[in-house]
Amino acid sequence: MAHDRDDAKDGKSLIDTGRRGLMQGAGLGAALSLLGAVAAGGGFISTAQAAEAAFPSHKKWKIVFVNHVTTNPFFVPTQYGIQDACSLLGMDYQWTGSATSDAGEMVRAVNAAIAAKADAIAVPIVDPTAFDKPIQAALDAGIPVFAYNADAPRGKKNPRLAYIGQDLYLSGYQMGERIVSLVDSGLVALFIATPGQLNIQPRLDGASDAIKKSGKKIEIQTVATGATVNEELSKIKSFYLGHQDVKGMFAVDAGSTQGVAQVMKESNLPSKGVHGGGFDLLPTTVQLIHEGYLDFTIDQQPYVQGFYTVMQAFVFLASGGLVGPADTNTGLKFVTKETVEPYLNTSTRYEGKATRPQIVPMSGAIKS
Repeated sequence: MAHDRDDAKDGKSLIDTGRRGLMQGAGLGAALSLLGAVAAGGGFISTAQAAEAAFPSHKKWKIVFVNHVTTNPFFVPTQYGIQDACSLLGMDYQWTGSATSDAGEMVRAVNAAIAAKADAIAVPIVDPTAFDKPIQAALDAGIPVFAYNADAPRGKKNPRLAYIGQDLYLSGYQMGERIVSLVDSGLVALFIATPGQLNIQPRLDGASDAIKKSGKKIEIQTVATGATVNEELSKIKSFYLGHQDVKGMFAVDAGSTQGVAQVMKESNLPSKGVHGGGFDLLPTTVQLIHEGYLDFTIDQQPYVQGFYTVMQAFVFLASGGLVGPADTNTGLKFVTKETVEPYLNTSTRYEGKATRPQIVPMSGAIKS
């Protein structure tokens, strides 16, 4: 169902209706129901046929994804998830924002999407206040806005309709619990690309809280590494050269985690009793877990951060706002040497390691 983007009052009414209809899981559940049409009569039909069977013809809605690190390899599978959902549902998208976590640049991208009359906007809320006004301006213009990957701080109200991403503080806290199971005492470094940014700062806060709560004699040192992979590796190398008594090196972002893994290998730190870990599934990180240089990484499933966001936007637009968006936790999964094998043996869009769409056969027992 299309509606007039030039009528701000009607648009605001649509958003208000969507808020009133907010039900946990409702938007995603309704969207996923169309996938049941893929298998029929024991055979298969295309996803395009399934979508056509589920919904009447509609405008090719465009969703603008504003990002904080547009060229970061972490978001490659996110973009594949966006592409796949748009292909399935007959939508279009734009990928824009900042390459260097510049909140001002991101806000300008949101404002440009509003001016261009985008049908929906998705943006990581990486700053506690910078996005409040532009998101409200979009809603007032009748454009639904979704947060993905990063959300407003706990206890602070931001007008976005829903958050699709990991529970960031909880994931950090669980990492902290894993750290204290590995390290009894001594210096532990926590590496963070951009301190204060809401996509990763809550993880660092959670990890620090868990370590402190343990009561172990662990000294925490926080190290800022920078927004690019090369910067991060350089900072981590420098830290280790100046702190060779370190007992653990852990990171809360993808690039820093890869850097930790590389330094762990270069200096053979596991043989010296040093532990390491972090977040996300960059290929080097996965390989070095397999080789035993990193204790773990945490998978936050970036593919579905794109896929589910598009689906929620589609159902909201298709229902005229009657089906409300819902916060969606994209999960937490520890990947260790014991569980890393499937990540090494498959190359798919789901992890950002291949471009070709494919169905991956299930093999063996399902591990939670």
